[in-house]
Amino acid sequence: MSMGAGVPSLPTLQNYYWAVICTLIGCATVVNLYNQALYRQRISAVTSGRLYPSKPKTLLPRTIATIYALGREISYASFRLNVQSERSPPKSRLLLTWRSPTLGRALMVIAELILVLVLCFYGLDPKDQWQWESIGYRTGYIATAQLPLVVLLAGKRNIIAWFIGSSYERLNWLHRWIARILFLTVTIHMGFWFTNWARYDYIKIQLATNPIVQRGFAAWFILLWIVLSSLAPIRRWNYELFVIQHIITFVGFFVAVYLHLPAELKIWVWVPVAFFLFDRVFRACATLVVNVSLLNKPPTTLAPKATFEPLSANTTRITISNPRFKWEAGQHVFLSCHGLAPLQAHPFTIASLPADGKLDFLVKSKSGSTRKFFRHAEESRGLPSASSNKCHDRSVILEGPYGRIRPLRQFDSVFFIAGSSGATFTVPLMRDIVSNWMVNTQGRFDTSNPLMPSSQCAATRFIRFVWVIKSRSQYTWFASELETVNATLTQLKNASHKVEVEMSIYITCDENLEAINTSSGRDIVLEGKDPEAYGGTPFTPQDNRLDDVTEKAKNSVMSVDSVSSDPMMEASAATSCGPNGACCCMQTVEDEPEALESGRQCHCHCGVDSIEAVKERIGPTQSFESEKHPSGTSSSDEKIETMHWDYPPIPLIAGRPKPRKLIREMLEQAYGESAVVVCGPPGLVDDVRRSVVYLSDDRAVHKGTGAQGIYLHTESFGY
Repeated sequence: MSMGAGVPSLPTLQNYYWAVICTLIGCATVVNLYNQALYRQRISAVTSGRLYPSKPKTLLPRTIATIYALGREISYASFRLNVQSERSPPKSRLLLTWRSPTLGRALMVIAELILVLVLCFYGLDPKDQWQWESIGYRTGYIATAQLPLVVLLAGKRNIIAWFIGSSYERLNWLHRWIARILFLTVTIHMGFWFTNWARYDYIKIQLATNPIVQRGFAAWFILLWIVLSSLAPIRRWNYELFVIQHIITFVGFFVAVYLHLPAELKIWVWVPVAFFLFDRVFRACATLVVNVSLLNKPPTTLAPKATFEPLSANTTRITISNPRFKWEAGQHVFLSCHGLAPLQAHPFTIASLPADGKLDFLVKSKSGSTRKFFRHAEESRGLPSASSNKCHDRSVILEGPYGRIRPLRQFDSVFFIAGSSGATFTVPLMRDIVSNWMVNTQGRFDTSNPLMPSSQCAATRFIRFVWVIKSRSQYTWFASELETVNATLTQLKNASHKVEVEMSIYITCDENLEAINTSSGRDIVLEGKDPEAYGGTPFTPQDNRLDDVTEKAKNSVMSVDSVSSDPMMEASAATSCGPNGACCCMQTVEDEPEALESGRQCHCHCGVDSIEAVKERIGPTQSFESEKHPSGTSSSDEKIETMHWDYPPIPLIAGRPKPRKLIREMLEQAYGESAVVVCGPPGLVDDVRRSVVYLSDDRAVHKGTGAQGIYLHTESFGY
């Protein structure tokens, strides 16, 4: 159909759309190829013994690094809006926090929207009623051209992600926004046809008698439901239900579109259907390879058997021994246990390394299947061990692994920060770098091919690890792993290897982990305190030791009294008490070294707990010393307990970290490009992202100051 003199035909406009999309994907692919080449060059420099392999030294790499720095500052930028109530007390005025998407994401969505609108209206006048029909035709063509992109971005075996060096979960947000722009295009398409018919009072007649219009209206209505049901509050309300209805409505939408389109446009339906089927078939085959072993008897038996172990803070450790696939640190799999939670599959980060010979998952009990996992683990706790009786083991189905991150061993310094179970992402990544340091020391390099250097070595020389947890009992989740890191570090230093790992654990009972600017200027700091009294998780009703622990608590009372007579401080203390009287230390620690040296404590009038309860939760691997007054109660000016470690101690600090200061300290000692990796609640992720943007701009990274680049990788909880 002709759109007028000098205006491209409708199929040509569709080709223009994909020409732009393919160009953008091609540019991202070039960046990915450069990143891979840069990684190989840095690792090759390590094997050659060159100093500071992560620092660009020639003009071209320095120019590219400057472009990267500017692009990162723009793409990472965001802002946060806090809505407060002046009628509430100062500590509870915050009503709502809205975090904007990053500027990079916003620019991508705006660019897509501009592209679509230009193609829809170029050469046409929306105010001219005689062109409304032409606009209706063109918007229909542009809408059909978007269908393949929507499906491509939805697949887990994502072709676009493979080209650009990403993973499906990092493109899922774009899938939703492209679908919303598709809905807008379809609405414009329908709106101009209806406006054109309204001049003759023809809308009801078309809807009643024209099958093409009826199918088109049905497609629009289904797409409306898909867009609305994909909004975050509805999606998170019941994710399993969302997935099921999403697939059903997806099929219904494409059937309605296929019946609505003319013959020459039906290819735009078959192409995305082919992409969808390819993704499903590929995933099914990969799942069979991972789960079904032909060597088993019978051969159709599902191989993976999982054990469920209850941990503190309503967390379940799921362990699968001798997995038959390889993975990399930071990846995740979809785990299904139909015996406990039928027809449900959830993504869980792999908390172990391939060298461990097992798959470990730490799963927080929320609702649905995760709650069922924890209940099963609680019920199985008293059963015989797996070596004598495996009746409490469960068959599971694994799909994956998924996830991709730039190899961190290419960076000079790496900063890890995690909130609660986010350590399942950061701890394996840290362990992976430390294990590769051993290869550096032993000199086991494969130098036969300089273009493909050994991946088992690292250019990293400094690691900063920060973990924010709710109670110290959660440290046991990764106690052995962190102590192994300390042991390996000691061994490396004894071999005169110049590497360093600094670890800190912050204890708080605030799950949102929002940054707070303290007006009093008093930092709350704790080292070696009672984990249950300071933000601890109370015993669950399933714990049959609750009565015993309560009785012990009455006989061994520990109190933390306020030394301040300031009414504001006392009011603050009253609001810092958590469940069962737990003392919540929620203020931001401004200066970690000074805080550790001074040993200042939390001051609040909360409930009591017992050392015996802590010993029972922590386990027999740690010992405690209690310093008490003759009266039996501890002084608020003295340390209540001291934890002894087998290796150099990990500082325990009550309160919340200040990521900006900690990251700055790491950057100021870096000799090359650094990486910042964060995994946790949205508040923590947003705070770290904003800190990286601020520091990159403040230090004028790659702008003549000598400050080196900052790569940021974020992982948030949720779907």
